Amino acid sequence: MNRPMRRAAAFCLLLVLALMLRATWLTVAKADSYDNNPNNVRIAIQRYSKPLGDILVGGQPVTGSTRTGGELAYKRSYTDGPLYAPVTGYSSQAYGSTQLESLYAGLLDGTDPRLAGPADAITRTTPPGGNVVTSIDPKVQQAAWDALGGKEGAAVAIDPATGAILGLVSTPSYDPSTIAGRSAADAQAWKLLSADSGSAMLNHALRSTYAPGSTFKLVTAAAALENGLYPDVDTPTVSPDPYVLPGTTRTLTNENPAAPCTNATLRVALQYSCNNVFGKLAADLGEEKLAAQAAEFGFNLSKLDTPVRAATSVYPDKLDPSQVAMTGIGQFSVTATPLQMAMVSAAIADDGVLMQPSMVEKLTDHQGKTVEDFKPQQLSRVMSEKTARQLQSAMVTVVTGGTGQSAAVDGVTVGGKTGTAQNGVNNSGTPYAWFTSYADDGGGHKIAVAVVVVDGSADRADVSGGGLAAPVAQAVIKAAFGK
Repeated sequence: MNRPMRRAAAFCLLLVLALMLRATWLTVAKADSYDNNPNNVRIAIQRYSKPLGDILVGGQPVTGSTRTGGELAYKRSYTDGPLYAPVTGYSSQAYGSTQLESLYAGLLDGTDPRLAGPADAITRTTPPGGNVVTSIDPKVQQAAWDALGGKEGAAVAIDPATGAILGLVSTPSYDPSTIAGRSAADAQAWKLLSADSGSAMLNHALRSTYAPGSTFKLVTAAAALENGLYPDVDTPTVSPDPYVLPGTTRTLTNENPAAPCTNATLRVALQYSCNNVFGKLAADLGEEKLAAQAAEFGFNLSKLDTPVRAATSVYPDKLDPSQVAMTGIGQFSVTATPLQMAMVSAAIADDGVLMQPSMVEKLTDHQGKTVEDFKPQQLSRVMSEKTARQLQSAMVTVVTGGTGQSAAVDGVTVGGKTGTAQNGVNNSGTPYAWFTSYADDGGGHKIAVAVVVVDGSADRADVSGGGLAAPVAQAVIKAAFGK
């Protein structure tokens, strides 16, 4: 064989080897990435070849599957879609899936190995999809939705003893059914939902963070008691009114000039929401101690899964003394999700123990047999039982004779804290109205509720935690205890 022929043969051999290596790479090393690529239409065909399992609320499915008559034989449907979208997320033939629909996709479409029986292994068939059993109480969910009344905001209700999320409402919301298929109508619905930066699809209860305003004063009060700054909530503090922020000439005043805030006790300071008291407390504690207390409540926790991942609530660092004072009243750069502020009240209500919040009780197969059971887990010991009992008592005073009276419920002990937080550059936006609370029916049942309302149409003078947010919490508490 002459030299040109040998070179041509060698070149062809190299091409064959390269092709074999490439084929091996694609079929072996890259197999999983292609199998799991959302753009792989075979995945969608398999997923929607039969009805999906369901997400259950109160023992009843809030999801379903309907025939399409197309290549993708079934598509997802939703009962009361806007009400439960913050819980379920969506499962779309065109746009993928989110939240519980995404986290438990394998269980719902039957590909989770835990669902397969001996016969499935032999016949190589996929069993029916399993179900996700949530802890959501439909009465609580509906009450929060109705009470928010279409205003932008969120409400979260937690069982303090177990961490079970009983209500998770976010408004505005959307109907996942409208984007479940891949028709022109689904595409148009997706376009409209995306036009407002996806605000309707954003889970405000878990994923939006706001300045918590005066609801954060509970954290400051806990830090003051835990660090021995004052022995109890009824000892007078050293708190001039107005209070001059450290290192500045700026004074920290109170919303109500007539409130008895000069040297007020912690009880009175919470009752009247005295800024001077909590600004001074924060400055006296210092950044390190206040940050440590906030961290015990869950602030700055990088991974908080419910099992849907919640945004991180932030207590800032590297502060000067005046900034530390402002964080004591929930301003400067403090941010919190509604879930976080519900966790604050839950820890106080449970005598200082904070449980891991979760909206899923268990996973089952299609016949209801448990595949995985989620037991309550303690997240942290936030404060001593003594401190928690002191704060419970002071929070009750807020509702019986302070700024949170609109949350009162006959026959139920209710404690709370209002907040009206600054919004926008130089407080140019409409403030956020907050209320965080707990309720105890005296029969061993408790609930913690946090509400934030963002009412851009309201006059600034009409925005208050007691006026806008507390009535929502009241409605939730009534529903939870059958009042």
